[in-house]
Formats: sequence, C-alpha cells, structure tokens
Amino acid sequence: MEELIENLKMAGLTGNESKVYVGLIKIGETSANELAKNLSLDRTLTYTILNHLIEKGMVGYVIKANKKFFSASEPQNLLNKIKKDETAIKRVIETLKTMKTTNEPSPKVNVYDGKEGLRTFLRLLTKDKKISAFGATGRLYDSLFETEAIAKELKKTLSARIIASNKYRTHPIRKIKRIEVRYLDVDNEATTTIFGDYIALHLLTDKPFIITIKNKEIAHGYLNYFNLLWKIAKK
Repeated sequence: MEELIENLKMAGLTGNESKVYVGLIKIGETSANELAKNLSLDRTLTYTILNHLIEKGMVGYVIKANKKFFSASEPQNLLNKIKKDETAIKRVIETLKTMKTTNEPSPKVNVYDGKEGLRTFLRLLTKDKKISAFGATGRLYDSLFETEAIAKELKKTLSARIIASNKYRTHPIRKIKRIEVRYLDVDNEATTTIFGDYIALHLLTDKPFIITIKNKEIAHGYLNYFNLLWKIAKK
C-alpha cells in the first residue's frame, strides 16, 4: 500500500488524496461520512480532499435523497495530468529552440581517440562522399574493415583524391574505383583529411587519435592547399 501511495503521489496526487482515492476504489460508491469513518479521517478534511479530487477528475458524485455519494473515476484519468504536463513541456521545448542561437562556435573542434573514437569519425566521414586527403598512410582505409557496415557504404559511394608518401605505393587503396592516388617524396605519418566543412587531423597508430575542425573557411583554405599539392604530386 505504501508503494502504491508513493506512486500516486508521483502521478500528481497528495498523500491524503491518494489515500482517499484508493479508499474509494476499494469501497465503491459511498458518502463522505462513511468514507471518513472507514479511513479514520476528519469528516471536514475528507470533504476538502474529495473536492480536490473532483477538480482533478479523479472522483465523481451523484445525489440521492439530497445526499452526495462519491465514487472513484477510472484510474486512466491519472494520465490526464501527465498528458497536460507533456503538452506544456513540448511547448516550452519549442519556445526554447526558437531562442537558441544558430551561431555555432567557430571553429567547432572535437577530439576522438581510441577504436570507438575512430568508429565515430568514420560515421562522420560517411556524411560527405567527396574526400581529399594528404599525408595518407592507408591506415584509415585498413580500419574500415573493422566496421563492415561503414566499409561497405564508403567503398560503394566514396569519391576521393589522396596524396600519400612514395613508400605507400603498393597499398591496395590505389586499386579502388573512384579513389585517385598521387604520391610525394615526403615521410609523414599524420594525415589531413578534408570533407565538407570539416578538416580532420589524424594519427592512426595502435591508439587512434583524431581532431576534427568544422569551419567552412578553414576547410576551404586547406582544400586550396591540397589542390596545390595535387598538381605537384606524381601518379
């Protein structure tokens, strides 16, 4: 019973209202006097509680021989307040959304590390199918096979221009359709990837470490730098 009363309080009833409502459920239609006696409550207090429950839609009454008889409404009515509160909260949420500034911090920087961070980055990468990368090592491509669904999606739709070190000329990525690879005689293990409004700086060793920067101007500047290197790089 104690747990039931606590749950009814969570649904919006007070402790006494919960006690009276449960009493009416058990007893059925009855007068305020009989209810007060049954629950060992003051008669005046019982009337006050019944009126509050009527206002909340949890109790109804009929008049017989000039006397009121009260009965509990359907328990489903407990949901009325919750639905009302939910509607009010939804309106508040929509109002707050309109007040929220649309200006994101610029640039927006995120850091991902470890295998889970790498998977998060790969999912971000799938949102933009056109990628440019320099300083590539092939390790990002290798990591795709650890996440089969992402690998399948990227291999099907990805279009990429990649500049890698000469020492990676034998890497199988050069055989993938829609991926064009050129080479520079530079020894580099850190890769810069440009996609959409993002640039990503990543070092994919035993513990992957990735920094993404979201900023249209920065991404555009890095893409111009990439295009310059692309002209210099050899097939």
